[in-house]
Amino acid sequence: MAVVGTGIAGLAAARLLSTRHDVTVFEAAGRIGGHTVTTEVPTPAGPLAVDAGFIVYNEPNYPNFVRLLRELGVATRATSMSFSVTSERSGIEYAGTNLNTLFAQRANLLRPRHYRFLGEILRFHREAKRLIADGSGGTLGEFLETRRLSRALAEQYVIPLTSAIWSTDPRRILETPALFLLRFLDNHRLLDLAGRPVWRVIQGGSRQYVERLIQPFRDRIHVGTPVRRLRRGAGGVEVATDSGRARFDEVVVATHSDQALAMLARPTRRESAVLGAICYQPNPAVLHTDASVLPRRRRAWASWNYRTPREAGRPVAVTYNMTRLQRLPTETAYCVSLNLEDVIDERRVIARFDFQHPLFDRAAVAAQARHAEVSGADRIHYCGAYWGHGFHEDGVVSALAVARRLGVAA
Repeated sequence: MAVVGTGIAGLAAARLLSTRHDVTVFEAAGRIGGHTVTTEVPTPAGPLAVDAGFIVYNEPNYPNFVRLLRELGVATRATSMSFSVTSERSGIEYAGTNLNTLFAQRANLLRPRHYRFLGEILRFHREAKRLIADGSGGTLGEFLETRRLSRALAEQYVIPLTSAIWSTDPRRILETPALFLLRFLDNHRLLDLAGRPVWRVIQGGSRQYVERLIQPFRDRIHVGTPVRRLRRGAGGVEVATDSGRARFDEVVVATHSDQALAMLARPTRRESAVLGAICYQPNPAVLHTDASVLPRRRRAWASWNYRTPREAGRPVAVTYNMTRLQRLPTETAYCVSLNLEDVIDERRVIARFDFQHPLFDRAAVAAQARHAEVSGADRIHYCGAYWGHGFHEDGVVSALAVARRLGVAA
């Protein structure tokens, strides 16, 4: 069997399948891990392992990933998942950690509109739960409009929160089915003021789980070997790379759906319709130490920091404070910022990354329901986090589904 791609879905699939089958893994990039990226940063006190891409998880909502980490013996630690918003448009700045951060701008203590804004957040939570209970359709934008939630709430809370979670353009997030987003928020207790799950990070950086996960098949991974073409034939599936061609009985494609479709020599109509329905947004990321992209008021600093630019039409702009998230032993703010490369001091840049994130609009969510129609059809299987909500647990779940179809149970 061949597995194409070494993100969490591909690695989990390869590990499961390698217990019973002869597995060969192909990775186009020069490294293993997909969205799991750990950079070793030299400091006077010694090297720091700083993550980008995959960062956090929680135990209630990531049960299969948690089980995998425990099998691998990976050490983790609890962290804080606070969230802040800085709007260059309205001037508001706050974090949702506590009363001190909600009123990070002390002038808001005397502004009735800020109290109305906080009250409307609670109403949004109630309306969201009502929609989940009755299973209503419509997009997030339609939900906000029909429930008569204010523009201020949308721009200063709902859009920042959802755009940051899914790394999605603020305009495109409004086109996402409301039920898809709100169920996720509810499952993660983000519509409640109490009882939220404890988030965790991997000690020593997320690369720790990758290194242990690949041990059984490390010598079968071909890095820097993009698959150019997948061609079905009477004797199996031919995998063509720049190094030549090889035939396999089954092939698991664990790349983004658009990349998977581009590999197929002769995609079926269903494959073209389903895999082609999911679009992706490029999100350039920068690892740096320029704290100017964090909230102006230090008491508003949070783990996730969303910035609404003054001009409309810009992509999602969010900064992860990795020093806080990973509890790094330093006073320096090591940050990972999406779509803010034009305002970051170049002298403080450590590394750059190019990520692609799926856009879960109506067409994409409808395509997810057709997974069984295309995965496994004539010996080519598809797995990836894009079949769920786009996170590590979704990648593991999709790998488990493919493995079961191929006769391997976890």
